[in-house]
Amino acid sequence: MSLSRTAVEPSALRRLLTPLINPAVFDFWVSKINPAWSWERSLARVVARKQEAADTVTLVLAPNANCGGFQAGQHINVTAEINGRRTTRSYSLSDAPRADGRLSITVKLTEGGVMSTHLCQHLQVGDVLELGEAFGDMTLPAQPQGSWLLLAAGSGITPMMSLIRAQRDAGFTAPITLIYWVKTRAELCFVDELRGLAQQFAHFQFQPVLTHEATLQAGEAQGFISLSQLQHIVPDLRARDVYACGPAGFVEAARDLSTGHMRSFKSEGFTPPTLAKVEAAATATVRVHLARSGKDLEVPTTLSLLDALEAQGFKPRSGCRMGVCHTCSCTRTAGTTLDMQSGQQSGEPGIDVRLCMCTARTDLTLDL
Repeated sequence: MSLSRTAVEPSALRRLLTPLINPAVFDFWVSKINPAWSWERSLARVVARKQEAADTVTLVLAPNANCGGFQAGQHINVTAEINGRRTTRSYSLSDAPRADGRLSITVKLTEGGVMSTHLCQHLQVGDVLELGEAFGDMTLPAQPQGSWLLLAAGSGITPMMSLIRAQRDAGFTAPITLIYWVKTRAELCFVDELRGLAQQFAHFQFQPVLTHEATLQAGEAQGFISLSQLQHIVPDLRARDVYACGPAGFVEAARDLSTGHMRSFKSEGFTPPTLAKVEAAATATVRVHLARSGKDLEVPTTLSLLDALEAQGFKPRSGCRMGVCHTCSCTRTAGTTLDMQSGQQSGEPGIDVRLCMCTARTDLTLDL
């Protein structure tokens, strides 16, 4: 799906003024007129809030001219100042690209989540957020061919809604089935819209699945993801190209089920893996030298480098914290790390590592 909003090329006047402008000073004074204006930062004003489910809110954002475009299915990093500290998290865009340039993110409140609590309970219409560039490759081709199966669990519905809404705008040229798992009926998001689309378009089928409800209503199914369940809902499973999004355990189960039973499989998980998924070395402490800041830290080998550095009071740039956005990537100039996704160790110098997805295995030097 093509971008409906692209970054604006600087005007001749802007290019002329750029060497003379201090962006921080410009932003300070222009924010007195409009907090969403900025010389170069991508800012967006909240223009609407909608309660999607018991613990989930959709925020509609009007971005300034510095914001670029996005493709359906992608994510953005969202930054807010909370209690005097800048906090960044990654969220899927839940709408298709729009002609007016507005964006939507749908946020589920998580217990103890600093950012989700702020966005769900405290952020108001008129407040301003800072946005990063869109990223992620779980996007559909411009002209989808064949048949597609979208598997969503919990908050994994948000990028799927972006894909579905984009296909709605295109008239559903390819058959798409969405299966959506939640624990209880109260957690279902977008359900009325999805049922309406299934009635309106023959090429779109929707199946909600509840895992913790004692009784079902018309059109609902129950049970955890399994091959027999998928084959019952989607008889032509072997002909399907599959996208899956949800907690790491759900995505791993979907990937295991896909082997030999689906045409292709692509996934995104929104919880990071743990060392229980790999053959971790015995607990130890190693020295991490931060070359640019000149600091030396002692960190445990059982934590991701991002968590370990933060526990020591160091605050490297980060975003999604699940290995997707690469905001926390930095160069490892010496030492060995373990990738928590693949379970592979690497000691080649001059390689970028994702701090949120890697643990130390020996003393390290990082370009931080």
